Amino acid sequence: MRHHLIALITGNNKAPEPMLEMNMTPLIDVMLVLIIMLIITIPRQNHAINLGLGAAKPGEPPPVVTIDVDFDGTVVWDGLIVTGKDALAGKFRTLARATVPVQVQLRPNRLAPYKFVAGVMASAQRSGVRGIGIIGNEKLM
Repeated sequence: MRHHLIALITGNNKAPEPMLEMNMTPLIDVMLVLIIMLIITIPRQNHAINLGLGAAKPGEPPPVVTIDVDFDGTVVWDGLIVTGKDALAGKFRTLARATVPVQVQLRPNRLAPYKFVAGVMASAQRSGVRGIGIIGNEKLM
């Protein structure tokens, strides 16, 4: 009956066709909520190098080894250029076996890429050096 009333009002004798298109709005809403939940629940990746930064102890200050990292990746150990990762690791192993604790001060150039500085710190960690301090980073803040 309703079909006939619509046909009389519109002056169209053809039966109305059903809408064949799917309503995409609810589907898009659900997908956006799922994407947001996925972004929130993904754990953050931490690429950390765990090094003890040492604590201040009363008494005579320990000997200091200064390591400079230049902008091109050149490593300078107490004024002498260290060539190669193996030589650097050997120096760190010698420090790790020392009977007297040695304070290691890492001074990166402010233009040095992080990968060079992280490589030196990772080499120290692998060699067994227990404490290292980063000097001069107040200029970067």
